[in-house]
Amino acid sequence: MRLAQAELTEKGRHAGKGAGMFGGAGLVALYGVGALVAAAILGLATVLEPWIAAAAIGAGLLLIAGILALTGKKELDEAGPPKPELAMESMQRDVETVKARARS
Repeated sequence: MRLAQAELTEKGRHAGKGAGMFGGAGLVALYGVGALVAAAILGLATVLEPWIAAAAIGAGLLLIAGILALTGKKELDEAGPPKPELAMESMQRDVETVKARARS
């Protein structure tokens, strides 16, 4: 029992560190995307007025966000209710089987 507890503690420690590193990577990636957006605005500002460049990039990002949101909503609607229907049916069959054998 103590060996299992020690093993789970060690695995939990590694999992926590890994999750923290994934979170840090996500944050750094977010900053990287922000820098790329700024670069796109500055690049477009060499041709257009800076405020028009920023508005155009912002509108493009909002369009992408809208498409992602609609696609995500469609996927969630297709997923159905968040309950394990197959597992519940299987468990009900198991209960019925146990009841039938108990009656015999």
